[in-house]
Amino acid sequence: MEIIERQSGAESRRIERRPRVRRNVTAAIAQDICADRYPAGSPLPRENDLCELYGVSRTVIRESLKVLESKGLVRGKPRIGTTVCDKDDWNILDADVLEWMGPYIKDFDLLGCILEARRTIEPAAAEYAAERASAQEIADLDNAWRQMRDSARDPESFTDADVMFHTVLLTASHNQVFRRLSSAIHAALKYALHASNIGVENREDAVLVHGQLVEALRMRDKAGARECANRMLDLAVRDLAAAEKAIGRTK
Repeated sequence: MEIIERQSGAESRRIERRPRVRRNVTAAIAQDICADRYPAGSPLPRENDLCELYGVSRTVIRESLKVLESKGLVRGKPRIGTTVCDKDDWNILDADVLEWMGPYIKDFDLLGCILEARRTIEPAAAEYAAERASAQEIADLDNAWRQMRDSARDPESFTDADVMFHTVLLTASHNQVFRRLSSAIHAALKYALHASNIGVENREDAVLVHGQLVEALRMRDKAGARECANRMLDLAVRDLAAAEKAIGRTK
């Protein structure tokens, strides 16, 4: 009976994952890792077993394992095989990893961690931007704000504009480290902002304070810009509880 169930499961996996493209197989293995089917520190099944389980060739399995290793989920060693890495080693800022983690993402307190990072970075970036932003960068921020205002009833479009706003803000600080961080945390920031935006129905407060920040930059008001950034983050704290509730998390 066990063999029949295993074969049946393998067949269902093959049907679900056709066409057999590497990305789907990589995602399937990654999602099984995230679900603790293969716990941290445990070895993955042998290549031949993975081929049978996921219905693909050894070449595809090897390519998938290389992708997973590059993102910190597994580590391969000669004569030992492939071992699942500790979750602390995963690149949780990677867009693919965020997608694979799916419903298990709540176990990482990622929303709280991103908020802490923003608390450290954004008020300083806003203050620097008030002094250093070019006219074009302020215009780009104004454009992002207008898109937020005009799409307040559409969470997806609102999030896209929100991400654009915060990306331009870090760039407008003309701090090279902040600029690099903007690229590094882009996927995680989008995840956090999207969670916040779908967690609340009224986005008028967010639209208001983002517009006030643009005006502070126009006036080269450093203290005002920092204050607006802190108010934005205060709103994020408020929305975080709603966002966590929306993804099924209770504190």
